[in-house]
Amino acid sequence: MPPPNGRLGPGYLTDEEKKNRPKVTKGLIKRIFSYLKPYRLQLVFVLAAILCSAVLTLLPSVLTGRIIDDGLIAQNMRALIFYILLSFGVTLLANLIGILESYLNTWIAQHITFDMRNTMYAHLQKMSMRFFTTNNQGDIITRMTSDISGVQQIITSTLTSIISNAITLTVALILMFSENWKLALVGIAVVPLFVLPTRSAGKRRWSITKRSQEASDEINGILNETLSVSGQLLVKQFSMEKREYDHYESVNRRMIGLNIKESMAGRWFRMALGTFTSIGPMLIYLVGGIIMMRFDKTITVGQISVLVALLGKMYMPVNQLLNIQVDWIRSMAMFTRIFDYYDMKPEIENAPGAIIPDSAGGEVEFRNVRFYYDPEREILHDISFTLSKGKCIAIVGPSGSGKSTLINLIPRFYDVIEGSVLFDGKDVRELDLGFLRENIGIVSQETYLFNGTIRDNLLYAKPDATEAELIEACKRANIYDFIEKQDTGLDTIVGNRGLKLSGGEKQRISIARILLKDPALMIFDEATSALDSISEQKIQDAIEPLIESRTSILIAHRLSTILAADEILVIKDGEIAERGTHKELVGAGGVYAQLYETQFSKATEHTQPDFTYSEGESEI
Repeated sequence: MPPPNGRLGPGYLTDEEKKNRPKVTKGLIKRIFSYLKPYRLQLVFVLAAILCSAVLTLLPSVLTGRIIDDGLIAQNMRALIFYILLSFGVTLLANLIGILESYLNTWIAQHITFDMRNTMYAHLQKMSMRFFTTNNQGDIITRMTSDISGVQQIITSTLTSIISNAITLTVALILMFSENWKLALVGIAVVPLFVLPTRSAGKRRWSITKRSQEASDEINGILNETLSVSGQLLVKQFSMEKREYDHYESVNRRMIGLNIKESMAGRWFRMALGTFTSIGPMLIYLVGGIIMMRFDKTITVGQISVLVALLGKMYMPVNQLLNIQVDWIRSMAMFTRIFDYYDMKPEIENAPGAIIPDSAGGEVEFRNVRFYYDPEREILHDISFTLSKGKCIAIVGPSGSGKSTLINLIPRFYDVIEGSVLFDGKDVRELDLGFLRENIGIVSQETYLFNGTIRDNLLYAKPDATEAELIEACKRANIYDFIEKQDTGLDTIVGNRGLKLSGGEKQRISIARILLKDPALMIFDEATSALDSISEQKIQDAIEPLIESRTSILIAHRLSTILAADEILVIKDGEIAERGTHKELVGAGGVYAQLYETQFSKATEHTQPDFTYSEGESEI
């Protein structure tokens, strides 16, 4: 199977990784190790455990020489039993220390990733809406999950591997040279033969793995498209089950073939590796035997056996240390990606000494407001108007004229480029963000419900709401009759994004949620434009009493609602083209009059005025 995270394996970097190789600086290293600082005591124990484990793991190899020389060859049963028991005890102790080291290592890694996830989540919560609209959602989730989870792998694998392998290699070399420096040199000379097949055979295997990963990605794409709700609807609508199966079967067959090739490439690689690793011991036996038989009778069979055993212990650390550069680069890249997000400063923040008034009336004033997302395309230009406490303003205009953008400036989802927005006489940039947003309720066309119960979604607005308050809010939102008919009432599951409910039901639940919040200012942003007439009427019946009792802003509603507004603002091309009452604007014969003649006037033909849109028509 392809390696996790699309990685091509040790000793090999992808083209993208080579291109985006991070710049490793002293500051970056210092910042990385700052996350280890709170756990420095545990880290000391980990390093001590690694050192003890490395030494104890090599000791049985040394004791093998004693078993051979002092036990077997000397035919000393007492010595034989002693060294065998000692070797067993050392091995057991090394394994126990290894378990302790693994636990401490995992504990540190988990706590560091815990800290980083919390920091990242808190940081992302502070980012403005612009951050979430301009950055890819998948990338945000990847940094929050995969990248930070990769930190655990770095600590438990890469960092530990460097330390452990370096210690093991150093201790092994010291022990080899202390046994016999001549044979130690022979053993070291063999190491390059062990390294070469790793480089040559690795490239072929990882090229196959890369193609296998691409096939796996293609399969995931097919599954995501065809097994989603919308995808299955389209497949069934056009009777394309057979075609989609053939496509999936073809890609799946290709991936299986590549997986077999990859597995066999690994087998050939391991065979070559096993052949080369056997050369070292053979050479030590040969050279050691020649020296022992011809030149130096003091060399013993036990010494030769010790050197052979220690040489075997050297192979893995040497190979891993030679390939550690790849893991190191990937680790640095991962930290760099995480730090890139950490270093993004929130665009919308509380001002020093932000004001928290005792109460709010919901009065809004725009003073010469300019706004744009892109400097080359201005969305709002010189917008000025006042909404007094308890009054209602309706905002109408063609699609794309800036209506929704205008209301997003009030709770500071975005900040104005020029001018100012005032809430109860205070510039919104001077008010505490929590206070400001707690006193503004928005019901938009795109209603979002969390995957849970109706009760869960309502309590999101007021966690301590009583059962009576929930029921009262639902009644006022004209949704309680529907809830009563459900088997589980308020505990009915709404599904992912509320997909188990109709658009009108979701919208009325969102209105009930806003009522529980009880804001000073209520904003209805095209809350009924995508609904059928019956659903629209029910929502309209819920909205109309609300606008009579509190400060409110309405965008693109039915004629009856707009007529109830104290003033109508007509937005066109980012400017207030007209303003006044319905009668005044119709009499003026301008933009509003044209919209009224093409759409609004049709509503007067019905007993219950109805105002809906068809695709391609201009919104009001």
